[in-house]
Amino acid sequence: MDTEGSNDVKHHERYERICINFFEGQRSRRLPSSQQIAWRSNSGLSDGSFARVDLTEGYYDARDNVKFNLLMAFTTAMLSWSTLEYGKKMGLELQSAKAAIRWATDYLLKCALATLGKLYIGVGDLNANHSCWDRLEDRSVYFVSPSNLGSDLLGETTAALVAASFKTWKRWGYVISTSLLFLLLSTIQYRGSYSDSLGSAICQFSCSHSAYKVHELLWGAGWLFKATNNVYYYNFIKSLGANAATDIFSWDKKYVKKNNYALKPHDRILSTAEKLAEQRHGIKPYKQQAEDFMCRILPNSPYSNAKASTRGLMFKLSQSNLQHVTFITFLLTTYSKNMAATRHTSNCGNLLEPITYINAALLGPLAHFAGSFNN
Repeated sequence: MDTEGSNDVKHHERYERICINFFEGQRSRRLPSSQQIAWRSNSGLSDGSFARVDLTEGYYDARDNVKFNLLMAFTTAMLSWSTLEYGKKMGLELQSAKAAIRWATDYLLKCALATLGKLYIGVGDLNANHSCWDRLEDRSVYFVSPSNLGSDLLGETTAALVAASFKTWKRWGYVISTSLLFLLLSTIQYRGSYSDSLGSAICQFSCSHSAYKVHELLWGAGWLFKATNNVYYYNFIKSLGANAATDIFSWDKKYVKKNNYALKPHDRILSTAEKLAEQRHGIKPYKQQAEDFMCRILPNSPYSNAKASTRGLMFKLSQSNLQHVTFITFLLTTYSKNMAATRHTSNCGNLLEPITYINAALLGPLAHFAGSFNN
C-alpha cells in the first residue's frame, strides 16, 4: 500500500467497509437516519423493561434476536484494539469503526451501571428464539452478581469498555466506572462462571467453558493496567498466575495438548503483554510468553503444531476455524508491526529472523480473506 490511489488501498478500504457494514446490520434499538442496512428495522426498544432498566442498543448475535454479552464484549475489545493499532490507515472508515464501537460500549456501559452490584449479561432467550418467532416485547434479561457468579463476564466486559476508552469519547468515564465494577465483583469469594450460574438460559450457545479464575480476569485487568498504570492491577495479574502454554486465542477457547486431550486454559494477557512489557517495568515474563506464543503458531517453528491447507490457510479447530485464523492473523500482524517498529529480535529455535517467517505465515490467511471478499 504505497500510495493512496493504489489498488491495494482501494481493496483494503472496501474490505473495511464490508466488515463495518456487518456490525451495522446487527444493530438493536431505534436506527439512525444514516443507517445503510435496515433489514431489522427498529427493534428491541423495550429491552430491559422486564427488570425495569434500559438495556437497549448493542448487537444481535448472528441471525437471532438475542444479545450475548460475552461474545459482544470480546468482539468490541478486538474491534477497539484493531482500531487502536491501525486506525491511522483506515481512512474514511475510521469514524464508522468508532461508531460501531460506541454502539456496543454504550450498551455494555448500561449493563454495568444500571443496577448497583449487578452486571447484566444478555437479553433474550435463544432456546425460545430457535423454537419459534418470538416477540421482542417479551424478552428475558440475565445478570451476574456476588450471589449469581460470573467473573468471566466481568473480565470480558471490563476489557471491552477499557479498550474502547482509547478510541471513544468517554475515556475516563469508561475507565473509572469499569474500575469500580471490577473492584466490586472480582474479589476471591465472588469468582465463578456465568455458565454455572445461569445454566440452560445461555448454554449451549454462549457457554463459557474456559478458566474463569484466570484468563478473562487477566484480559480485563491487563487493559485496566494499560489504561491506568495502577500497580493494583499489576499485582492482581501476578496473583492469578498465568503460566499455561497455548496456541489458541479466541473469545472462549482451550487448547488440546497433543496426543492426550488434556485441556488447559490459555492466558489472554499474552495479547497485550508485548506492548505492556515495553512500557511497564517488571513484566518481562509476560513478554517472553508472548514470544513463546508466536513460536507455537509459526508453521516453520520447531515448537509449532500448526497445520495449514495446501495454500497456507491455518487450521486450528474443526468448528468455526476461520474465527481462530482471524484472531491469530491479527496477532501475527500486530506483533510483526511492533517488532519492526522497535527493531526487536527474537528467535524460535532455528528461525533466526522470525519477523520474516511471521510475514510469510500471513500470506495464506490474507489471500483467503481477500478471495472471500472478492467472491
